Amino acid sequence: MKHTGKAWIALLMMTVLLVLSACGTKGQEAAPAAGGGSATAAQEQKVLRVGATGQSYPYAYKEDDKLQGFDVEVVEAVAKKLGYKVEWQLTEFSGVMAQLELGKLDTVSNQVAITPERKEKYDFTQTYAYAGSQVVVKDTNNEIHSVADLKGKTVAVVLGSNHAKNLEKQDPDKQIKIKTYESQEGTMNDVAYGRVDAYVNSRNVLLAQIKKNKLPLKLAGEPFVYEEVGFPFAKDEKHAKIREEFNKALDELRQDGTLKTLSEKYFDEDVTVKKAN
Repeated sequence: MKHTGKAWIALLMMTVLLVLSACGTKGQEAAPAAGGGSATAAQEQKVLRVGATGQSYPYAYKEDDKLQGFDVEVVEAVAKKLGYKVEWQLTEFSGVMAQLELGKLDTVSNQVAITPERKEKYDFTQTYAYAGSQVVVKDTNNEIHSVADLKGKTVAVVLGSNHAKNLEKQDPDKQIKIKTYESQEGTMNDVAYGRVDAYVNSRNVLLAQIKKNKLPLKLAGEPFVYEEVGFPFAKDEKHAKIREEFNKALDELRQDGTLKTLSEKYFDEDVTVKKAN
């Protein structure tokens, strides 16, 4: 009986040890699982799909195979504040706006003017820059001094750009010969070589391009339309939240001087404030 009792006690102790060992093993397994889940969550990064032409100097352009420009740096600064990784998708302007409408992009960063027509389709962030539709001509041209002198002339515009639409509104009788281009590439040279009489784009863009490329061009008068520039987003719950985050980040970038610094880097002036009339 004593032997049986000792055996029973030994068996009981072994069982307890096995149970404790199993609990310890489970605890050890649980810890890595929890840690692994945490690491996975930390590695997950929000992605922001942003469209641009990659040919819009100095807003969004490629140089030495690197995408850069005012709009590019503004988006990257916003994304950094919000914890987003930016995925850039490049195509011509009309195509990039079409992709936004189809939901293939979250927003477009390519000097997108805020207009009543676009506001019907998209919700825009606050204004982060201002642009004026401007006529540019060859520096020897003494006939064109403003948009009023473009009747009967051939004028270059980028297809789908708001500057093209602004020019069309100035020409209800269709007396201006409008020549459309898929991108800005070639437009300025065509003016310089006399292939077209003039070109219409943003004033600050034209000044930057003339300076960079030392082109024999000049501005004809003052901008005939001034517009606000913002980031467009789809009208849905997901993008309403992102747009709200964008606005907060833009406020911070304006307050800490980042927007002004970036503007002066690319334009030699602050295009983030409205010019006095």
